[in-house]
Amino acid sequence: MIVVPAWGRAAACALLLNACATPKSPPRDPDAPYLSGRLSVRVDAEPVRAVTAAFELQGDAHQGVMVLTSPLGATMAEARWSPAATVLTVPGAQSRYADLDDLAAQALGERLPMAALFDWLRGRPWAGAVARPLANAAPGFEQLGWQVRLERFDEGLVDAHRNAPPPVSVRARLDRPAP
Repeated sequence: MIVVPAWGRAAACALLLNACATPKSPPRDPDAPYLSGRLSVRVDAEPVRAVTAAFELQGDAHQGVMVLTSPLGATMAEARWSPAATVLTVPGAQSRYADLDDLAAQALGERLPMAALFDWLRGRPWAGAVARPLANAAPGFEQLGWQVRLERFDEGLVDAHRNAPPPVSVRARLDRPAP
């Protein structure tokens, strides 16, 4: 039997508590666009890749920060981007990428239309590509090979799906519908 002195137990507890601590979210710029809620991304490939987290998104496709947190409130990842750099920080590591699309491709194994996603979460097509209304006059639109469904946008729900191999779905529940 191993006997651990009291100071050793206290040090172990302190290390565990520190490991579980959640860094504070970056200060919020009241002039920058802001969204928060829950986000789920699923890539139906072998193997299936899925991420579900709470998110805080501040900024736009050109400059901003996005923090993903676990259901227990621990920070899973923080992405920061600007014209100068795109950086992903996860517990114990930091990586640089050419842009947000490369970051998503490395993290999920699949490219996502990140510039468009900022507008999609606000319930509107991205101005950088042609959009068509969904069939059957359903609320939403098709853009960049994705169907963005907005049937429950007034409740803060956005559902984007791409059928092309591999199928990918992005679902968001916003804490409050965006203007």
